[in-house]
Amino acid sequence: MPSIMIGGTSSHAGKSLLTAALCKIFSKMGFKVAPFKAQNMSLNSFITKDGKEVAIAQAFQAEAAGVEVDERMNPILLKPKGNYTSQLVVMGEVIKDVSAMEYYKEIHWLKDVVKQAFYDLAQEYELVIIEGAGGMAEINLYDRDIANIGIARIAKPDIYLVGDIE
Repeated sequence: MPSIMIGGTSSHAGKSLLTAALCKIFSKMGFKVAPFKAQNMSLNSFITKDGKEVAIAQAFQAEAAGVEVDERMNPILLKPKGNYTSQLVVMGEVIKDVSAMEYYKEIHWLKDVVKQAFYDLAQEYELVIIEGAGGMAEINLYDRDIANIGIARIAKPDIYLVGDIE
């Protein structure tokens, strides 16, 4: 199952929009395409027809791909609440509020969730287009990374790097 990954030099480099555009292009070429973002931090979410919550960007990308949005496309959603706390949403279900330190204590089982979600999509779709998060080279997060190098190790995609000069 082929996959490609859009990584970025930073947040707001254009990864979400480029991923959506590629979903649309490959869909129009006749491929059954799924977007995938292992971990997204966003207040903007979308409720699937099954009542699951995902980031709005993955819902937009699924629409561009012409497929039904599904919680596997965004297995981990962090919704910032302030005071260094986020609501942790896993596979579309609210789990609990966590600090960054608490989140990283959960990272081992969350990596398993991400891996399974990706593998499930890879079995169902001809092409999975992966969107990274923030900058690809966050060396301080290397051992705990899920959204960039972590998913790249699992999926082994061709990786394209996006940068924004501004």
